[in-house]
Amino acid sequence: MKFGRRGVPAYLASLLAMMMGWWSSYAHAADPLSVFVSILPQKYFVERIGGNRVQVLVMVGPGQSPETYEPTPRQMVKLSQANLYFRIGVPFENIWLKRIIAANPNMEVVDCREGISLLSTGEAHGTGGEDEGHGATDPHLWTSPVLVKKMAVHIRNALAAVDPAYSHQFEANYQAFVQELEQLDRFIRQTLAEVTHHRFMVFHPAWRYFAHAYGLEEIAIEQAGKEPGAKSLAALIEWGRREGVRAIFVQKQSSRASAEVVARAIGAEIITLDPLAEDYVNNLRYVATVLARVLR
Repeated sequence: MKFGRRGVPAYLASLLAMMMGWWSSYAHAADPLSVFVSILPQKYFVERIGGNRVQVLVMVGPGQSPETYEPTPRQMVKLSQANLYFRIGVPFENIWLKRIIAANPNMEVVDCREGISLLSTGEAHGTGGEDEGHGATDPHLWTSPVLVKKMAVHIRNALAAVDPAYSHQFEANYQAFVQELEQLDRFIRQTLAEVTHHRFMVFHPAWRYFAHAYGLEEIAIEQAGKEPGAKSLAALIEWGRREGVRAIFVQKQSSRASAEVVARAIGAEIITLDPLAEDYVNNLRYVATVLARVLR
């Protein structure tokens, strides 16, 4: 019998080397995919479909704004090691995405908006103010569960392409997620079925896709990222009084000063809704419930 240098039988040494090589390959294959997303709702989507095969990191954290966000050096380091990036069209991507790709040319970048008709930021407000008009496309498409179903297809396909050994798991998770979204859609439609008013006022125009999906209309105080001028503010106050607006919706990532001015003038309450909440399904259930109360 042949022995290795340390007295281990040669066949055992060979077998041990083979097992170690196999285990190394298995462990490497079993490592979850490193996936980056731009905002917290996307983390919910990717984790629902990817399950334990993904480790999802978010660029814009709680309380931060996708309009003004800048990646940290630590995030850039982690991005250089990521497998996938799911973009969704929020403003900071337009500035940073080229640099992100340059940091990791091997990372697959998937545009979740592909195949979705985007709304203009100038749509859906008709108060007669000075700032009316059509502008760039609205990035807040995730507020519509109907559109999230379309985004889910891109997520499933991208994960399966990068990690084909687990494609059956991704497909099963995708089907379960679609059912969850359909249940959410039914809940929202049932909750809003009895509303008598269909226009609601917000500060930051983040709910246009939600409104579009459920027969509502969003009236925004902020236009093109700017506070309203005096003429627009007066038009909003006049419209709010005429329509009997009972609430103005704000979010923690934006200023609420102009919203408070309008609210005081028309006797409306200020309500905080968060379009960037991570707990997507429960958050939209809450949004629908609040809107149903205010619009009855």
